[in-house]
Amino acid sequence: SLPEARSKMKIMLQTWERKGFQFTMDWLLRCVNTVLTGEAKFHHLHDVEATAFDNGLGRAYKGINQVLHMVEGRLGLDHNRVLFSKYAFPVLVRFLDQQAGMPDERTRDKLLYWYVQTGMLGWFSGSTETRIDSSLADIEDVEDGEDRLIDQLQLWGGALNIRPDHFQSWSRGATFYPVMYLLTRMGAARDWASGLPIRQGLMGNPLEMHHIFPKSRLYAFGYARPEVNALGNFCFQTQGTNLSISNRLPVEYFPEIEDAHPGALASQWIPMDENLWDMGKYPEFLEARRELLAAETNCRLADLLHGDKRWLAIKEQMPGSVPSQAQVIGTISSEEEEQVLIDLNIWVAEQGLARGQMEFDYTNPETGVQEAVFDLAWPGGLQYELSQSVAVLLNEPGEVIALAGNAGYRCFTDVKDFKQYVQSEIL
Repeated sequence: SLPEARSKMKIMLQTWERKGFQFTMDWLLRCVNTVLTGEAKFHHLHDVEATAFDNGLGRAYKGINQVLHMVEGRLGLDHNRVLFSKYAFPVLVRFLDQQAGMPDERTRDKLLYWYVQTGMLGWFSGSTETRIDSSLADIEDVEDGEDRLIDQLQLWGGALNIRPDHFQSWSRGATFYPVMYLLTRMGAARDWASGLPIRQGLMGNPLEMHHIFPKSRLYAFGYARPEVNALGNFCFQTQGTNLSISNRLPVEYFPEIEDAHPGALASQWIPMDENLWDMGKYPEFLEARRELLAAETNCRLADLLHGDKRWLAIKEQMPGSVPSQAQVIGTISSEEEEQVLIDLNIWVAEQGLARGQMEFDYTNPETGVQEAVFDLAWPGGLQYELSQSVAVLLNEPGEVIALAGNAGYRCFTDVKDFKQYVQSEIL
């Protein structure tokens, strides 16, 4: 029955949440739908009998866990913030269900190559159902479905190689933030205090995002928030290492790390030109590190292809495909404002609603390019896909508010007004 099915689905969602992954009922239902019907749209699902639906739910649950195992085990994406491209899951679940088991290593890695590329390119950012259906068609009743999936991405996006300017965005909401975490977990990155490989998990110690040049020192020097929180200023360390470095400058602590653990800095793609470690050379440091990050990304992606180089050749981009990185607008203007938003998110959770995404990377659905950072956002609405997309934008210029409004977001520039909306229209 429907109540029993919803109960089972809630238990599944809670199980994943305990493991650090947040999914929605709609997302899970879409995975069930692709297993049962081979389509993204729900219009055939209402004809499915209860027993068949229950069977499909079990198969979807198994498939999702298999995908999570692949993504976490091979790519190191082990919690919700870094688990991007969630709408690739319905396609992967369908593929695994048709295969009736885990694929061989080469097929698995090609699927993961496609998964990472869909996240970086924003393949599912616009016309989600259409893109899912298009991808499902590529894997239906064919032996080389994984190759066809990648072919489709290359036809749409042109060159699948990564450039330094892909890492020009900023904030933990940026599209390439999960890519930086992936590089840390897949590669030879080492912890700066112990010198041990981070990919080993370091006895279960969780990784924290570390500002290489400390925030407080950069602000004091006059750099703006987008520069301070540039992706090139991020790396991942254990909590103890993060705390031990504190707000020291690279020119102070880098030589100590290199002396104690030679190669540990380079393992985290730090430019080894000591002139770039000076605060006054920070923009040049970011530029040099973006070069290193792009090179490492291309190396890791090539590893997933096991020597199959047909997609690595640089091709001219197709008309309408992903252009170069645009200027990103919007910012949380201060630490005080950030705390207000954190408190507001806690308040929302206390009302029994899902937390919003801090520093949400708004990506143009047509181009897949990050255009803005919304302070706090619910892209699927406070009640997922049952209410309007919402953004809280504090102290933002009119162009950010206009962009959000044109993208279909209901915008609030005052915390009190937002709370009134939640209480009167949502609760």
